[in-house]
Amino acid sequence: MATPQSDPSLSPLKTIAVVGLGTMGTGITEVLAKAGREVIGIDVSEAQAARSVAALETSTARAVARGRLTEQERADALGRVRTGTDLTAAADADLVIEVVPESYDIKHQVLRELDGIVRPGTILATGTNALSVTRLAADSARPERVLGLHFFNPAPAMKLVEVVSSVLTAPGAVAAVTDLAIELGKEPVAVGDRPGFVADGLLFGYLNQAAAMYEAKYASREDIDAAMRLGCGLPMGPLALLDLIGIDTARTVLEAMYAESRDRLHAPAPILKQLSEAGLTGRKSGRGFYTYEAPGSATVVRDALTPLDGAAPTPGRTVRSVGVAGSGTMASGIAEVFAKAGYEVVLAARTEEKAQAAKARIGKSLDRSVGKGRMTAEAAAQTLDLIIPAGSYDAFAEVDLAVEAVAEDLEVKRQLFATFDKVCKPGAVLATTTSSLPVVACARATSRPQDVIGMHFFNPAPAMKLVEVVRTVLTAEDVHATVREVCTKIRKHAVDCGDRAGFIVNALLFPYLNNAIKMVEEHYASLDDIDAAMKLGGGYPMGPFELLDVVGLDVSLAIEKVLHREFRDPGLAPAPLLEHLVAAGCLGRKTGRGFREYARR
Repeated sequence: MATPQSDPSLSPLKTIAVVGLGTMGTGITEVLAKAGREVIGIDVSEAQAARSVAALETSTARAVARGRLTEQERADALGRVRTGTDLTAAADADLVIEVVPESYDIKHQVLRELDGIVRPGTILATGTNALSVTRLAADSARPERVLGLHFFNPAPAMKLVEVVSSVLTAPGAVAAVTDLAIELGKEPVAVGDRPGFVADGLLFGYLNQAAAMYEAKYASREDIDAAMRLGCGLPMGPLALLDLIGIDTARTVLEAMYAESRDRLHAPAPILKQLSEAGLTGRKSGRGFYTYEAPGSATVVRDALTPLDGAAPTPGRTVRSVGVAGSGTMASGIAEVFAKAGYEVVLAARTEEKAQAAKARIGKSLDRSVGKGRMTAEAAAQTLDLIIPAGSYDAFAEVDLAVEAVAEDLEVKRQLFATFDKVCKPGAVLATTTSSLPVVACARATSRPQDVIGMHFFNPAPAMKLVEVVRTVLTAEDVHATVREVCTKIRKHAVDCGDRAGFIVNALLFPYLNNAIKMVEEHYASLDDIDAAMKLGGGYPMGPFELLDVVGLDVSLAIEKVLHREFRDPGLAPAPLLEHLVAAGCLGRKTGRGFREYARR
């Protein structure tokens, strides 16, 4: 792949006009100028054009300070940019990229005027992420030369560029802009014309569901954002991202998506309309889901919704010893977490041998930590000594907190909680680590449902910082306070949520994964292009198909079914392709084949 300083003679697109010099237009201008293109920046506002030039001077000076450009390269790049306020300045352009506001009327007007200005061979590219490229092209005098070229913000940093073809677009035009994108150091993905394309098509449905979750008062804005950052490794939480994108922009994209799909998951959450119409559009206005120091600032300040710091209003119960039920990866990981925090841990399984094997697994994990310099050999030995393996749950008689981490099967869990009810002392907190089953069903298997709560750890438990704390309508306040205090002591970030399918993370993650599968079913984009789009355009650590194969397609299908059954939304119905792969035994990495094939170990 060529670097941003590629020889511009490789591409016939040497002179490029950028219409609309807001944040995106300025960013695209910078990318083009640094890559050796002559750039004509055009904006109806002379003041905005001046601000754009000032922003270019600042950003390129920053690049010099960081050693990414030399002073000569900066001077050359700035020298290749000229700005104006009249579209006639684009007359000599080989390519025009419009990034004016997301309005059919405005974009139509720009493209119609350009038809009468540019040469017959000039390519006209729209930067829309929400509107129909086909509809924009159809009104052009040269529809075969109109396509979509969707950069991501900030354009200088983001590698993804979606190249959008309509049924009218000439292959030569697509090839020319694809080659240009590669020469700019970008990674182009070819997609068809539908609202949101790939990256935004998947991203905005997820953001919309997060907004609806907040609107329903299911969880706080801080907990929703922390859950997705810590549970999925995302660079930003969804509500903070909506504020960054602009709530009005998000609403426009979702309206366009819903108009085409009629999928309720794309119907904009009412809160997006309410905030938009109140002028609370996010960072740019100084207030959206959060409140900011000033319009345009990234600094969040306290407001009436910010949680108070300090002790919980209800004191928790004393926890000195913890029982962990199970012998699998999750159970041993949770036992390791508690032992590292200094708790006495009873690790119980159905047999003594299974419990001993789980303790041995913890020993190997601790050895790896020693080898990586994360703890001393003495600390590892002391931690392991705190874990007592047991072949019977009777060993939980004196624990203060019992945590189950057995199979994700409701009947198995209910039987285990009935056992806890018999063997655990009065006042012991009883916790389930379920990721998808109703916590209240476990509680009702006991005579003390007020003592039962969900503690959803994420795998691998020693590494993942998040715990979803799930209260039922029966959970006592001091039980909730106890678990919050314990999470602090084991150095986990607790988020509160209610007892409904998927809690926070899975309820937002799995519909997104399901929608990615539907894109492949519809032959809209390939696995590789979708994975690349979400990693490069959304900042996701893994693409959806990489993640599905790691999680396991059978696990994913089970969670999708639970979500569909609880929320009764047709858009949540598992994609048939997922069901077919599971039926064929293609479960992901663990079987050597899922959406992709893997080498057998």
